Amino acid sequence: MPTVNRTATVLLTALAPVSWGTTYAVTTEFLPADRPLFTGMMRALPAGLVLLALARVLPRGVWWGKAAVLGALNIGAFFPLLFLSAYRLPGGMAAVVGSVGPLIVVGLSAVLLGQRPTARSVLTGLVAAFGVSLVVLKAAGALDVVGVAAAFTSAASMSAGTVLTKRWGRPDGVGPLALTAWQLTAGGLLIAPLALLVEGAPPALDGRAVGGYLYLALANTAVAYWLWFRGIGRLTATQVTFLGPLSPLTAAVVGWAALGQSLTPVQLAGMTLAFGAMVAGQLGVWPAAGRSFGPVDSSRREASADLTAPALRQT
Repeated sequence: MPTVNRTATVLLTALAPVSWGTTYAVTTEFLPADRPLFTGMMRALPAGLVLLALARVLPRGVWWGKAAVLGALNIGAFFPLLFLSAYRLPGGMAAVVGSVGPLIVVGLSAVLLGQRPTARSVLTGLVAAFGVSLVVLKAAGALDVVGVAAAFTSAASMSAGTVLTKRWGRPDGVGPLALTAWQLTAGGLLIAPLALLVEGAPPALDGRAVGGYLYLALANTAVAYWLWFRGIGRLTATQVTFLGPLSPLTAAVVGWAALGQSLTPVQLAGMTLAFGAMVAGQLGVWPAAGRSFGPVDSSRREASADLTAPALRQT
């Protein structure tokens, strides 16, 4: 892949976590309070159905099961666990626990993709997590065990989904738009009955809430997850996940610019560390010319595990 195309792919993929960084502000300023499951469903299901209508492709064969697994990991489990951790933990702690995602991906890539962890990749992940902690962590009371478990499990769920998406690739003739549609729809259908059971009937929505949900479903979810899964198809799993710290960093910037929150020198230093670690996660050895990270059908699945092995050295 030419250098210009690599850079463009990284930048486009980075737009996904940047978009996700606006979720907190939109949720607190526009949406009904205390409805995390309903909000998760409204993010995922309408977005999935819109993309499904655009792609006009349904899974076939084993991909019904694979789409369900990926949808559960990347959406159906991730959204509720993420919201649960945010509600139960003191300010920013959920983001700090969630920032271990790159380290989880490094470990899972060793098992599922045959990529050996390096000291550089582990150190970069630790620096990113430390930088995020400086940005978002605030003094507060005792930690909630359930909240910490939910935050870690949400990070592990998304990390496993990222690595499995990389390992399984896509069926021949199926693009990232259809793959994104399958996962969002499956995840949304998983959340829907849980939201009804736990939170009851949907709340009444005013114009601000409708606008907020439209933004979350279209820009924040449909477009952002399409860019994310497109990036997974073209970059290594570790490169993609090292873009994750952009989400809490964007949230901090949005809070400062739009919500009147202050940024201290310590937070600015944390931003610099986290951003530097993110950049370091993109540098190094790229796949040799002629190698592709595109669709991989089931007959070539085992070969795909070796395809990305040399590339981990870049992190």
